[in-house]
Amino acid sequence: MSQAQDTLRAQVEAAVVSACAHIAPAWPLDQMIAVNPYWGRAHQSFTKAAKLLELTAASPLSMRNDYYAQLWQDGVIQESHLQQAMDELSSEHSMTHLVSFVGGKNYKPLALPLLSDCYDKTRDLNHEPGWHETVTFQVSQFCAAYFDEYQAAWHPHKDAPLYASWLNEVRHDRSVRVLMHSDDLIARADAMHSDPIEQLTQVLRSLDIPPEQWDLWLETVLMRVSGWAAACSYRAWQANLRGETDTTLMELLAIRASWEWLVDSGGREDDSVWVRWRALWDKIGNYDSLSRSKLLVWQRAHELAYQEQLAQVLMQKPSAASGAPEVQAFFCIDVRSEVFRRHFEAQSDGIRTGGFAGFFGLPIDYTPLGTQSTRAQLPGLLAPSLNVTDSSGDASKDVELATIRRVKLQEKASLWPFSNVPASSFSLVETLGMGYLGKLLKASFFKADNNGVDKLGLSEDDCCSLRPTLGVDAEVLPSRVDLAAGVLTGMGLTSNFAPLVLLVGHGSTSQNNPQRAGLDCGACCGQTGEVNARALAQLLNHKEIRRGLAERGIVIPKTTYFMAALHNTTTEDVTLYEAEAVPASWQSQLAQVELQLARASDAARLERAPTLGLELTEASIEKRRAAFVRRAYDWSQTRPEWGLTNNAAFVIAPRERTRGLCLEGRSFLHDYHPEQDADGAVLTQIMTAPMIVTNWINLQYFGSTVDNQRFGSGNKTLHNVVGGRLGVFEGNGGDLRIGLAWQSIHDGQQYRHEPLRLNVYIDAPMERIAAIVAEHEILQQLIGNDWLYVFQLPEPGSPPRRYKH
Repeated sequence: MSQAQDTLRAQVEAAVVSACAHIAPAWPLDQMIAVNPYWGRAHQSFTKAAKLLELTAASPLSMRNDYYAQLWQDGVIQESHLQQAMDELSSEHSMTHLVSFVGGKNYKPLALPLLSDCYDKTRDLNHEPGWHETVTFQVSQFCAAYFDEYQAAWHPHKDAPLYASWLNEVRHDRSVRVLMHSDDLIARADAMHSDPIEQLTQVLRSLDIPPEQWDLWLETVLMRVSGWAAACSYRAWQANLRGETDTTLMELLAIRASWEWLVDSGGREDDSVWVRWRALWDKIGNYDSLSRSKLLVWQRAHELAYQEQLAQVLMQKPSAASGAPEVQAFFCIDVRSEVFRRHFEAQSDGIRTGGFAGFFGLPIDYTPLGTQSTRAQLPGLLAPSLNVTDSSGDASKDVELATIRRVKLQEKASLWPFSNVPASSFSLVETLGMGYLGKLLKASFFKADNNGVDKLGLSEDDCCSLRPTLGVDAEVLPSRVDLAAGVLTGMGLTSNFAPLVLLVGHGSTSQNNPQRAGLDCGACCGQTGEVNARALAQLLNHKEIRRGLAERGIVIPKTTYFMAALHNTTTEDVTLYEAEAVPASWQSQLAQVELQLARASDAARLERAPTLGLELTEASIEKRRAAFVRRAYDWSQTRPEWGLTNNAAFVIAPRERTRGLCLEGRSFLHDYHPEQDADGAVLTQIMTAPMIVTNWINLQYFGSTVDNQRFGSGNKTLHNVVGGRLGVFEGNGGDLRIGLAWQSIHDGQQYRHEPLRLNVYIDAPMERIAAIVAEHEILQQLIGNDWLYVFQLPEPGSPPRRYKH
C-alpha cells in the first residue's frame, strides 16, 4: 500500500471513529438501564448538539411549540424566566415575538437527506416500496438474526464478523433485487470490498463526498439505524471494560453506507438524482434554523421556572430530628425513594434515613446457585471485580439445591421455548392466543407476593434458605474489610450507629412488560437491589469484619444489627430479609419498625394514587394496598408505575438539610457530610459516579420525551421482543427501538415527564466543587456545556448559587 493510500485510510478511519463516538450504548432488555443518549456529545455544547442532531436525524432537544405555549398560558413560565433565558442565550428576538412564535404552528426539524431519500422521490410510494424503508428493514432483520441468542431458528454466518457475514448474504440474497426491481444489485454487491474500511473509502469517493463532510455524512448514515447502532455501541462499551476492542459499530456503519452506494445509478448529469441530492444537501446544511434557537430559549425558561420553585423549597427550614437514632435506613438515591423516606421519617423522630447508590458500593456480579448465568449488579459505567453466589451455609445442601434447580430449569427450557426471553409482549400474547390465557390469569389472580423475584425452579422454602454470600475467608479478609470501610465512609455512617440499620434496595413488579428491568435499580444494572443489600448486611454483621473495621477507627457497637430489605416501587411494600435470624434482643424493636414501614407504605400509596388514576382516599388500608398489587400483576397494564418520570434534581447533602421537605418524588438524594470530607475524596466519588448515573437517567427520560421516535421505543402495545433480549421492534420491523415507551412518559392525556436538564445541589464549599471539576474532564464537559446544572447549597434561608465552569 502506498503512502497516499495509507494517508487516505487513516483519514477515513478518523472520520469513522468520530461518527461512531457520538452513539451512546443501549443495554439489552434483561439489563435495561437508563442511558444518556447524548453521552457521545458531552464535548459539544447543548446548543451545538441541538444543531447537529437536527441536521443528522431531525432530532430536537426541546419540545414542540404548543407545549411551551401551554406552560406560558398556565403561568408556569413567566416573563422573568423568559427574559433570563433570552439573556443567557443572547437571543436577538423580542419577548413578544417569542410568545407569538410558540402560539403558532409547531416547528418540524429537517434532516440532511441521503441519496436513497432522493431516489425515493422518483418512486411511486403509494404502489411500490421506498429505498429508505427497504434498506432499514433489510439491515434490521439481518442484525436481529445475526445477534440473536435465543429466538431465531436461522442465523447468518456468526463465525464471521458482522460486515463479512452481511456481505456474503447480500451477494446471494435476491429478495431486495426482485422487490425493488434493481437488476444490477447483485453485480454491484460483488464489486464491494471485503474490508469494511476499504469499502467505506470506496463509498465516500464514489459518491464524491468532500472530505470536510465525511464526519457529518457518516453520522447521518449511522443515525438512520441508530437503534442497532446503540446496541453495537453497547458491545464496544463492554469490550472496553474488559480492556478489549470491538469493531461491530464500525462494521454496521459500513453496511448502511454501502446501501447508499448500492442504490446509486452512477449518473452525474445535470438532472441526475445525485446532482439533486447534492444541491439539497448543501441547501439544508447551510441553513441555520431560527426556530430551533427560539425553542431552546423556551426550554431554558422552563428550567429556570423549576429552579426557582425548587430553590424556594430548599431555602425552607427542614424538620429537626431529636434524640439518638433508633433506626437508620439507607435507600437507593432513586427519586422514588424520596416519597417513601419522607413518610417513613414522619413515623418517628428516632427514624433516620440516608441515600446511597443502590448497588451499595459492592463491585459485584451475581451467579444464582445451580446456574451458569452471571449478571452484573452494579452501574453500567463500572466493571465487576467480585462474584456473589448463594449459599445455605451447608455445603451438602447447596449441592442438593443446585441439582434441583438445574433439573427444573432444563424442564422449563424444554417445555417453554420463550423461557429465556426477559419478558413477553402484547404481540406475543396475540400470537399464542388462548394457550397463553391460563398463564396470564394465574399471574393476575393468583399472585405470589414475592416482589417479582424469580425463584428459578426452587420452592419458597428452599429459596428462603439461600442467601447471596460474599466469601470472607482468611485470605480475602483484609480486602473485605477495606470494602466495608469504603462503603460505610461513602454512606457517611462511621459513628453514631442505631441499634437497627436497614439496607433497603429496590425493585418493581409488572407483568407482560419487556422493559420491566428498566423499572428496577439502574445502579444494579437493571436488577433489583436485593442481592447487594443482603450481601452487604452479612458482611457488616460478620465478627471478623467488625474487628477489622475497629482497627481502622470504625467501631460498630455490638448492639447494632444490619438488616437487608427491598422496597417494591410498584406496590410500595417493603420486604425484610432474614427476619428470623435477628437476635432476640432486637425482636420487639423489629416489630415496631415493621409497623412503621407499613404505615409509610400506605402514606406513599396515598400520595402516588392520583398520578395512577386511582381514587383511594376513602378506601381502607387493605383496599389501597390491594389496588396497587392488582395493578402490578395486571398483564394488560401498560403503566404499572411511573418509574423515574419527572426526575429533575439531585441533592448531595446531609439528610438534615432536606428532612421534612416535600420534593415531590423528583429529586435524587445522596447523603454527604462535608465536615467529614476535608480532602474532597467522598465528594469526588459522588460527582464522578452517582452524579454521572443521575445524568444518564435524567437525559434518558429527556430524550425519550423530546424525541420518542429516535430515543424512545414508541407504543408499548406494539412491542415485539428481538433476539430474546436485544431490544424491541415497534411492530414487525423498522429499526431496533431503544429508550422508554410512550406509555412511560405520557398518560394518554398529557406528559407525565417534564424534560428538564438535571439540577445538582451540593452542600460543600464552592472551592471544593471547583477543584473536583478541574480534575475531571467529563465534569468540565457536562457542566461547561450545559448538560446539567450545578449549584452550591448554602445555609437554609439563602438561595443556591450556581457553579459555572
